[in-house]
Amino acid sequence: MIWLGVDLGDARVGLSKSDPELTFAHPIGNIQAYGDSFNAIEDVINVIEDNSVSRVVVGLPLQLDGSEGKSAKKARRWGANLAKRIKSLFDYGDWSLDFIPEIVFNDERLTTVTAHRQLLDADFSTKKHRPMVDQQSAVLILQSAIDDYRNACKNVKGDSQSDSQSDSIRKEAFNE
Repeated sequence: MIWLGVDLGDARVGLSKSDPELTFAHPIGNIQAYGDSFNAIEDVINVIEDNSVSRVVVGLPLQLDGSEGKSAKKARRWGANLAKRIKSLFDYGDWSLDFIPEIVFNDERLTTVTAHRQLLDADFSTKKHRPMVDQQSAVLILQSAIDDYRNACKNVKGDSQSDSQSDSIRKEAFNE
């Protein structure tokens, strides 16, 4: 099971990928968006197919008060367009995987600030931040989703329920 983290931007779309055990997220690069993140959808689809991604976690840039503004609505439209394009490829037999990945959204408030701080702490100059911050933000988005998933699974197992009950609760909690 591989998950993909996506940090949308108009210049670049940052990407991160999980390990198969869903323990850690690591950066895998940026896709040039040329002024609009929608330009990167086909390249993201290639990454999904190449890595057999089962879940795509798209950063949702909520307002500080938790409400959805213009950027969050654009992220939701981007996710809907990605899902529509993948379904179209699947329906026409042009999809290389035998499943359609789930597309979910994860709160990304302050990930860019945290990513800049982490890069500074790692002694990267501020000049080198620009090409790295988007993929580091994607790591933070994906790692948060992985941690939430693992904690939910741990809590369910900690309640000494059967594996089928745990699996059912996990699927319900994560809309699987």
